[in-house]
Parts: sequence; structure tokens; C-alpha cells
Amino acid sequence: MARKNKPLPTLDWLEPRLRLSRWLSLALFVALIGLLGVWYLLLVDLHGARPWVILGVHLVPLAILAPGMLLGNARVHAWACYVLNLYFIQGVVTAFQPGRELFGWLEAGVSLALFCSALLYTRWRFQYDRKLAGE
Repeated sequence: MARKNKPLPTLDWLEPRLRLSRWLSLALFVALIGLLGVWYLLLVDLHGARPWVILGVHLVPLAILAPGMLLGNARVHAWACYVLNLYFIQGVVTAFQPGRELFGWLEAGVSLALFCSALLYTRWRFQYDRKLAGE
């Protein structure tokens, strides 16, 4: 038995949601980078480790995603959802360490919000592209 496809939303409905989710994704992406930078360069005691090295390791996955996020590539937003799970897990684990609770919950919260906005952008972008193609 063939499954009936749901009709796609109208372009008028998709455009503002697409714009909002894209800008929210960009703002949260920059916020996550800023949060990591402030934490590792200014606030945390790394017990002699070089903060630039630690920060660099944490920023490599985000640096790989940055060009596609800035250009609004829906596939990169989808991949970002996978990568953001690492930051969410790190945030939750850090939240249970004494003296690091605030950073942990902030990192988990920002990564969760970025996950949701990137996921919505991906969904709505593909729906928008399908609608433009005449589907």
C-alpha cells in the first residue's frame, strides 16, 4: 500500500521560519565559540596546560563546519547536529564537576538550542527547495 505524501507548506509560511532558524543558528554558533573561548582563555585553571592548545582542540570541529554554516548550507547544518552532540555531552559531564557547573549547563544549553535551530533550518530548507522545484 502506497503511503500518501503530506503536502508541503507554502513558501510564505516557510520563508520567515527559514530566515529565523538560520540567523538563530548563526548566533548560537558564534555564542558557542565565544563561550568556549572565554572559558578556556580567561576563566578556567588548566593546571599548567596551554589554554590555546586546549581551545584549539575544542574548536577544530566547529572550524570545519564554519564555512558551510556561514553560507547557509543545509547539509552542513545537518552535520552540525551530529557534531553538537559532542559539546552537549561535554557540557553535561562538566556540569557535574565542582566549580564548573555554570559553564557546563551553559555549554549544554547553547549546544542544545543550536542543535534544535540547525535541525529546523535543515528541515525547512529542504522543504523550501522541494517547493521551489515544483513539488
